Amino acid sequence: MVKIINTSGKRKTAVARATFKAGKGRIRINSIPLEIYGTELARMKISEPLTLLPKAMEGIDATIEVNGGGVTGQAEAVRTALARGILSWHNDPKIKDIYLGYDRTLLVNDSRQKESKKPHGRGARKKFQKSYR
Repeated sequence: MVKIINTSGKRKTAVARATFKAGKGRIRINSIPLEIYGTELARMKISEPLTLLPKAMEGIDATIEVNGGGVTGQAEAVRTALARGILSWHNDPKIKDIYLGYDRTLLVNDSRQKESKKPHGRGARKKFQKSYR
């Protein structure tokens, strides 16, 4: 039987869906290898789960599809999906402790969202100026 694991990660409006299967340790995001994906800052953000556990992706291929949001939101969504996939592939409580000790958002989606605009101004909280004279 072939072992396949599906995980997801969210940040703001970005959603990442990851598929893990046995392979050679390759990570592809929207069909682009991690080594050449996006900016250096985004690559560093995505590779945090791999930095904490350098041997975690040995023998595993990850295919990640991400859409919505901006560059950083997508990077953080991919990072969450990657960390969750590694955790569920190995099924080791020590990995969970390492990730939670470093940053909770590696395993838990960041629930913060943009506040919606209101009709009394130019944004969520700003109000039009009021004049009495």
